[in-house]
Amino acid sequence: MLGSFLSARRAIPISPHTPREEEAGGSRAALAAEDADDSKTRSHGPLGVRILRMLPYRVTQIHRSCFFPAAFLLLLLLLVAVFVRHRFGRGACEAPYDPGSRMAISSARLDGLASDFGILGVPWCRSKDGKTVEWGLKDLIEGLEEFVPIYEALPIKNNTNGMGFDHSFGLWFMARWLKPVLMIESEAFRGHSTWILRQALPETPIISISIHHPEEYLEGPAYVDGNCTYFTGKDYVDFGSINWRNLLEKHGVSNINQVLIFFDDHQNQLKRLKQALKFGFQHLIFEHSYDTGIGDHYSLRQICDQFFVGGGGHSCFVDGDEARIRRKRRKMWENAVDIDELCADGEAWWGVRGEMRDDFNRSNEAISHADHFRNGRHVESFLDAYWELPPVAGPSLTHQARYDPARTPNPIVEDGQYSLFRQLGLSRLDRDAFNGYACMVYTKISAPEL
Repeated sequence: MLGSFLSARRAIPISPHTPREEEAGGSRAALAAEDADDSKTRSHGPLGVRILRMLPYRVTQIHRSCFFPAAFLLLLLLLVAVFVRHRFGRGACEAPYDPGSRMAISSARLDGLASDFGILGVPWCRSKDGKTVEWGLKDLIEGLEEFVPIYEALPIKNNTNGMGFDHSFGLWFMARWLKPVLMIESEAFRGHSTWILRQALPETPIISISIHHPEEYLEGPAYVDGNCTYFTGKDYVDFGSINWRNLLEKHGVSNINQVLIFFDDHQNQLKRLKQALKFGFQHLIFEHSYDTGIGDHYSLRQICDQFFVGGGGHSCFVDGDEARIRRKRRKMWENAVDIDELCADGEAWWGVRGEMRDDFNRSNEAISHADHFRNGRHVESFLDAYWELPPVAGPSLTHQARYDPARTPNPIVEDGQYSLFRQLGLSRLDRDAFNGYACMVYTKISAPEL
């Protein structure tokens, strides 16, 4: 199963799944169509463009005797529209590489919108051959309907500081789809992720690497799996120091390509990628691939945030569009990053203010933009597939206020699709369950071609 999961479809960074009308299918598509009534409130383009489109029609309707006065009036309105766009649009002193220039929506319209997904860019890591995963929107929606009752049966009801619903669904969905013969998790906390993996594949063995055994956390319930080998406590060994060849042989695994690794250990993900590549592992899931400017480790999202990647790169110009939009959104979203938080001295925006963080930010290293650029190119050289889990639903449905949609892929259930949200059972969940989204990522890697 793992060897044939790729398709040749190219991912679209801002919308990582195929068009809704092509993929939704069945009754779910009908529900999505019912929810489309909110399209009446959508803007249909700048005023000047609409006036230009109206001109030919209006001119033919005007009697020749009043053609010139009417044409003059329409021309005057057009000039006013152009003046307003020039006066309140992009600043004349904006840097030419400002990401605002890549936005599909004019900056004048962005200021008042709270949840426009992707308007500040979603840097999507580029794979070697442009391949992406084979699952699509229809599969995710069907998976959600199946997963909600599973999640409601959680043995750990209060998983504070652990995974919420979005990432729990993502881990379950990908593990079930890929069907590995062995699952490895690096850091298990109280066992929530172990339980999720077990629900995806009831018979598949698990190896759990964690500094503390789940039962050592006394502040709440824990889950311990009977078909899991634990490297915890005095038996703990870091993922990068384990003799994987011997351990896989003990578990009867002859094909390392059929192993899935889940990293939730808050380590430098470039380091983990290199270690996994050295051992020959291919299928990796990272629970926290933090956006640029936040987080306690150098993440794949940060590594791929490059000027040569669509949606990547930043301007530290304090009077530019990006700075102005970020200042507004910082007031609305907990994890939104202001331009002053994004940029350090010398306009260092990559990683976290020019730092490559590691190990829960217990260590960090300042890197140059040239180093960051080389890291991005290096990752591209061995990346076979990259996919970011989108949020399960839009913030108007989940009432979350943490992640900033401006730096996030389109959700599975979009704002306004309440019928679908309710039909999938998502309305039964507590609001707090949706507050843990932090860009979960799946990658498939292999040795670079020589």
